[in-house]
Amino acid sequence: MFLTIPTLLTWARIVAIPLIVGVFHLPLSSEWRNVLATGLFVAVALTDWLDGYLARRLNQSSAFGAFLDPVADKFLVCASLLVLLEQGRLGSLGALFALVIVGREIAISALREWMAQLGASASVAVHRVGKFKTAAQMVAIPFLLFDGVLFGVLPTRPWGLALLAVAVVLTVWSMVYYLRKAIPEIRARAR
Repeated sequence: MFLTIPTLLTWARIVAIPLIVGVFHLPLSSEWRNVLATGLFVAVALTDWLDGYLARRLNQSSAFGAFLDPVADKFLVCASLLVLLEQGRLGSLGALFALVIVGREIAISALREWMAQLGASASVAVHRVGKFKTAAQMVAIPFLLFDGVLFGVLPTRPWGLALLAVAVVLTVWSMVYYLRKAIPEIRARAR
């Protein structure tokens, strides 16, 4: 089911990623670039919730959609982190934070593929720690893209960095969790 409404929303999320990156190369003031990038990110991130909701509501869930959805999320997060690094918004630990998050995504994706080949994909199914990690990232990133004072009272960069630090801790925690779930299955297959 390549062309269902939920899958088209997921494809739109992937197509929008270069737009978020490209905003920072437009001849606009930095404030307008920040607002535009933040608005795009939030709109694109909301399609993640919407495509899942519609897939269930319209009974249009598919194996392809289940594959593509997390891929779109990973692209969105990784591209956004690279933009934030380029813009110098991740602080002194920015490269380390980005490396941990991107490295975990690559490692867990490879682990899930391997476990699927072994017929043990249930052992690395999505866990709530991973969902909390994603939520922390999806709030931290627009705060860092905005990079200003929201509603005249909330400085977004310090809050974004704090939430990104929480996301990094949850990233490591979830990776350890998935590896611990997979190791018994890997040991059993190695015998």
